[in-house]
Amino acid sequence: MRILLTGATGLIGRALCQRWAAAGHELVVLSRQPQQVASLCSGARGVAQLSELEAAYVPDAVVNLAGAPIADRPWSAARRRLLWDSRIGTTQALVSWLGQLPAPAPLLLSASAVGWYGDCGEQALDESATTPGQDFGSELCAAWEQAALKARQHGSRVVLLRIAPVLTSRGGMLARLLPVFRLGLGGRLGGGQQWMPWIHRDDLLALFDHLLQASDSDGVYNACAPGLVRNSAFTRLLAAQLHRPACLPAPAPVLRLLLGEMSVLLLGGQKLMPQRALASGFVFRYGELKTALAQLLPSSVD
Repeated sequence: MRILLTGATGLIGRALCQRWAAAGHELVVLSRQPQQVASLCSGARGVAQLSELEAAYVPDAVVNLAGAPIADRPWSAARRRLLWDSRIGTTQALVSWLGQLPAPAPLLLSASAVGWYGDCGEQALDESATTPGQDFGSELCAAWEQAALKARQHGSRVVLLRIAPVLTSRGGMLARLLPVFRLGLGGRLGGGQQWMPWIHRDDLLALFDHLLQASDSDGVYNACAPGLVRNSAFTRLLAAQLHRPACLPAPAPVLRLLLGEMSVLLLGGQKLMPQRALASGFVFRYGELKTALAQLLPSSVD
């Protein structure tokens, strides 16, 4: 299969490239630093502009992962512009390019995030929800998805993958938490009752592959494990896996003061299920948090 990727030099993109190169797919990566693609993205060719591709080039699938990290720093006006342009601007340019191809690209598989739902409290959610949240993160995801869906006008099938925080020992949320928890300084966030969707990295990669191969995949899929937990349970299980206490909660007022509107990422939650992924026949290898943490942190005993 001929696959074009954006945002592929990130943590998930690099792992996808390794997986798909090993499977024999032909990979092209759009990157601001194409000279680094060969070393970062196994088996891929890098281009800086879509115009560099051959006139007759038509991918079998486009995988859109582009977007600056949303939780790296508070949402200042400048940061909001960067987050918006790196997602919506990049996706709009990509969809415009799809409309200029000599034949339709069969599939656009575009990343989104569970932040689309906003803070939904105790409301049970799946992909049938029709109204996004009201915070900036929700607005960002909604606009990102709408930009991707316009590829349908050019004859492409569009799959939107709303990704939960990804658990991996090599980066992301877990890598930020581990130093604190290993010192015994971890604790719940706010009251700890907020639902906390998550997904093991290996399951996310497998779900990408599953949807890439499924000719009937279309629309929204939640990329989150079925074993949903509250933040308090996540805290307890992570501390237990590390054989450390977790008795220093981060009070909600302090998080709101430090992070502003971005605090919704920590204090808000979604009681979310991957209904469409399960209905499509996808099987989660790490569906429960205890199993996922044991696999990622196997040597946590002193």
